[in-house]
Amino acid sequence: MVSETMVSAGKNATDHLGVLERLQMRILQRITDLESSLHAQLISPNISDEGANPSASDGGRSDATDARLSAILRSIGAVDFTFRRVPLDYYDKTLEERKEILGAASVHHLCKSIVMVNTQASANVIDCSDPNNSKFYIVVMQYVARLNAESIKNFLYALNNQKIPKKRFNLRLAPEEESMRLTGFVHNAVTCVGMKTDIPVILDEAITKLQPDFFWLGGGEVDLKLGIRTAEFISTVKPFIVSCTS
Repeated sequence: MVSETMVSAGKNATDHLGVLERLQMRILQRITDLESSLHAQLISPNISDEGANPSASDGGRSDATDARLSAILRSIGAVDFTFRRVPLDYYDKTLEERKEILGAASVHHLCKSIVMVNTQASANVIDCSDPNNSKFYIVVMQYVARLNAESIKNFLYALNNQKIPKKRFNLRLAPEEESMRLTGFVHNAVTCVGMKTDIPVILDEAITKLQPDFFWLGGGEVDLKLGIRTAEFISTVKPFIVSCTS
């Protein structure tokens, strides 16, 4: 008969293996990102981050991703932002630990960007050419919040002056491979800047009420995070502001 101790030991071993596998995947992803960065630098050796915000990368370090996104942010008028590297096991840590790593004001200031697809859009709605009636939206929300898709449905219905049946709005989380195809960013790296596709952005209203008004979100790589002043995010990204979480 198998003892409880043996069962517990087996479970612990399985848990440790799971953590190790996740770390291994993140290390492999980081190696891939570094190889891509090196390749980009070899192809375009004259690219520099001259004139960048001195805090645009942790410790003054620069690489292809934060240099590219920093340049885009500056080109659209943002100045109060920063990029910061985090440990490879960042997502195995608690929100409180992540807050300390980033120096965020609170766990409420930790946000994420998720790509959503309108599964009930009309047959002619196949892309993001009409921000008011797009096939895809990217929603920026707090980690501590819970998304209310019904609120987004109601917002889009009203945005279109109730001329499109409400049943034509049914937003669901887009598959990971579709998210990557549209944004160019892998899971846990999605950000609203420098996406492959110009996806309309929805910013949860709760984020606009944060004090201080500086929040964190994905920065284009799994271990790279972007911190930005809320007012600048709104003025440069120009998101729809919707109360869409609880």
